[in-house]
Amino acid sequence: MNFLQLTFIIKSKFLYKLGDNMFSEMIEKDAKTIVLEQTAFLKVLFGKLRDENTNIEQFRFAADRIIYLLLQRGFDFIPVNPKMVHTATGFDVDACEFSQDFCSVAILRSGEAMEKSLLDLWKTTILGKILVQRDEETLEPKFFFSKIPKDISKRHVFLLDPMLATGGSAGMAIKLLKEQGVLEEKIIFVTLISCPEGINRLRREYPNINIITACIDEGLNDKGYIVPGLGDFGDRYFGV
Repeated sequence: MNFLQLTFIIKSKFLYKLGDNMFSEMIEKDAKTIVLEQTAFLKVLFGKLRDENTNIEQFRFAADRIIYLLLQRGFDFIPVNPKMVHTATGFDVDACEFSQDFCSVAILRSGEAMEKSLLDLWKTTILGKILVQRDEETLEPKFFFSKIPKDISKRHVFLLDPMLATGGSAGMAIKLLKEQGVLEEKIIFVTLISCPEGINRLRREYPNINIITACIDEGLNDKGYIVPGLGDFGDRYFGV
């Protein structure tokens, strides 16, 4: 992968400013933790997501656009081989093609909302599922079931979950993928909104995974929800 394509690479701990927010918690940033460039367009989309008065149609529109941008960046982690193609005007030009298979695994239920944009980018992507839910009293994850490709150990995996809060559910999903033979460096965790607590936990437990997020929020409240956040992503996207 050509890391010159990435928005920025930060290789040490530091206190940083993202957009208009200064956070008080130190975050380990490196080439495997990517934050989308905070463009004006992205800020407009996040304004739609965060506004409690945004209707379901506009919420889905904004979410789908951000997810598309995240997954576009995520494909930079899939290895490619060079190839030559012949154009309709009679020229041979350099191109490339994916050299390894990939699939997605959505953490249910909110992760399923991210599959539409992935299929828009690559129609033949195989879609796996993991149901891991957080106990609202203990804030610890509980595993219920999984349905994943039999050859997943040979694939790169887009692990999909729009919100990274405590990191418990994502961590359990990564653990399950590793138990099926998936290497950490082949896991691409894609999330819309994250927070320092969740990122730091995943970095401690699984230092070689790739994390791509559109925004890092201030932190967690006493109930373990991301603040300022946007509310319950699944409820707002699916309408129930």
